[in-house]
Amino acid sequence: MKSLGVGLIGTGYMGKCHALAWNAVKTVFGDVVRPRLVHLAEANVELATTRADGFGFEKATTDWRRLVDDPDVDVVSITTPNQFHAEMAIAALEAGKHVWCEKPMSPEFPDAQRMLKAAEASGRVAIMGYNYIQNPIVRHMKTMIDEGAIGIVNHVRVEMDEDFMADPEAAFFWKSERTEGYGALDDFAVHPLSLLWYLFGHVRSVIADMAKPYADRPLKDGGRRAVENHDGANILMRLDNGISAVLMANRAAWGRKGRIALQIYGSRGSILYDQERMNELEIYQAEGNTTEQGFRRVLAGPAHAPYGQFIPAPGHGLGFNDLKIIECRELIRAIGGEPFSAIDFKEALRIEQTVHAMAQSFDQKAWIDVNEGFRSNAAPPQFRPYVAP
Repeated sequence: MKSLGVGLIGTGYMGKCHALAWNAVKTVFGDVVRPRLVHLAEANVELATTRADGFGFEKATTDWRRLVDDPDVDVVSITTPNQFHAEMAIAALEAGKHVWCEKPMSPEFPDAQRMLKAAEASGRVAIMGYNYIQNPIVRHMKTMIDEGAIGIVNHVRVEMDEDFMADPEAAFFWKSERTEGYGALDDFAVHPLSLLWYLFGHVRSVIADMAKPYADRPLKDGGRRAVENHDGANILMRLDNGISAVLMANRAAWGRKGRIALQIYGSRGSILYDQERMNELEIYQAEGNTTEQGFRRVLAGPAHAPYGQFIPAPGHGLGFNDLKIIECRELIRAIGGEPFSAIDFKEALRIEQTVHAMAQSFDQKAWIDVNEGFRSNAAPPQFRPYVAP
């Protein structure tokens, strides 16, 4: 692969993360082609032009379809609000482009199915932006689990909490709209699900409850608007391998900024991890003298690849954007036909199915089998439309 032309749709928080990754991936790793930042799309001319100049893109447009049709673009980054993912990803794949799309696939499950079908028909690489699985310390955690460092895992608890929806008087914005999905489940809890998939495999069955701490929010121009989805969720789960698990997600948790807390319990020990302290984990091993047993901290360093590509010494710490650079490298490796570690559209659809099963469980107040429909390539279950009570 001599060249790789990049198109970026959307330049908000995640759009800038993608731009940083495309700009840095060759410098950090050296073993991939240097991407050409070709085309950028934004909602208005001024913003598109400003961001193209700041991010380093050659061209700017307000029409994302022009970007998709650009023959100089080989791969498209999609970082727009959730409701636009399906249309953009399918158009890009049908135009012969590779796709790097931020999570989730789509608020509507049939649209997510169409995304996978488009990816399979195109023969192009299509991955989702689940960058937390790229953390070197998380990779090491998987190695320890696979090697039996804590014995046979029998229970996992995962919590994801942030406080960007914690203020009841914060203005209504698009993340509270039903068109953006169920709320905490698909905007949010898909990240813990990606970690569960990476470490243990997919979810087999679920029973879920969801919470709406605030019924409405003020509008900028006056009045109030009803919140259309849920900011909290609690789910009991069984994983495909029989492990019991609990997932709790809350977008209205004061004081929590980027918390994804994993508690992993096995027959001979435990592992604790928190994304707010993303360069370390704690491990307890029930061995040796009982008077000296206790949790010990493992700090990320060059021994945990690919940490050393960024920093030559432990204790300095990687950040969120660095994980995006690692994910970008995995995408380029995939496009080049090399082995890669990322969540493609096929695995991502299974995560989407899990989310929709959770919503159906809340609606029906019952356990739901997530696996139904995947065992024989039959059509997935017809989930009932979700209506926020």
